[in-house]
Formats: sequence, structure tokens, C-alpha cells
Amino acid sequence: MEKVAIFVDVQNIYYTVKDTYGCNFDYNAFWAEATQDREVVAAYAYAIHRGDEKQRQFQNILRGIGFEVKLKPFIQRSDGSAKGDWDVGITLDVIEHAPDVDRIILLSGDGDFDLLVDKVQTKYSTQVEIYGVPGLTAGSLINTASFFREIEQTLLLCHK
Repeated sequence: MEKVAIFVDVQNIYYTVKDTYGCNFDYNAFWAEATQDREVVAAYAYAIHRGDEKQRQFQNILRGIGFEVKLKPFIQRSDGSAKGDWDVGITLDVIEHAPDVDRIILLSGDGDFDLLVDKVQTKYSTQVEIYGVPGLTAGSLINTASFFREIEQTLLLCHK
């Protein structure tokens, strides 16, 4: 059975899916698809903690599906801008798990991860599968990945 480790850039997925489809990402549908006939060695969802009840409920849903939720505080700067980015944390966790799995599944459209994807495939011969929204996933990330899975209708929760 293929061993996989799953890494979700929650903010990136939330905003790209919302901007493109006006819907939410269906984590249950994703989990069913991504884990079929595979052994999940690790599954992380990286999110920003704002402390509101709706977010806590969402994080509990992710935990119920099978994710370990990693939270970073939401930082509002004095100039009004916000900070809350998990790129380094995701990178460290991917590098840690890559030698022990056959496939890394990364949910993000962030082109900054193309170097990571290339390194994991080259150094560990581990395949990297990217889930991202077409048009909002960096071309460099798509081109570097072993496999690109477009986030489309079957992975959406749309409330009519």
C-alpha cells in the first residue's frame, strides 16, 4: 500500500477556492479521494488562529477527518497589514516526512513551494502531488510536481 503524507495550506486553499468558485473546499471529499488505497503516515492542516467560534468548529471538523491542525496566531500589524504564513513550517514538515513516504500530497497554489517540490523529488525520489485551483496555482509549481490535481466541482461544497 502506498504511504502518503498530506499537507494543507488552509488559507491558500480557502481563498483560491472562494475567489474562483464562490464555494468552500470539501475536505471530506478530498480525504476520501486522496487516501483511497493508501496508508496515511501524517496529515497536517496549517491554519491561522483568530480565536473565533466558527474557526474553532472548522478546525474540529478537520481533526475529525484525520488532520492534525497546526495553528499560528493571526498578527495584525500597526500599519493595518496582517501576517500569518506557514510556508516555512510546511517546508520543514514536508522535508521531515519525505524520506518515509512514497508520495507527498500538498494542497497549495503557492509558487514558493516549487523549490521544495523539486528538492523532495530529487533527493528522496518521493512523488509530489499538488492539489490547486486552476488559474490560481503557480505554473512553476504545476510543472515541478509529479502530478497536478485540479480542484474542481467534485471537491467543492457550494451552498445554494
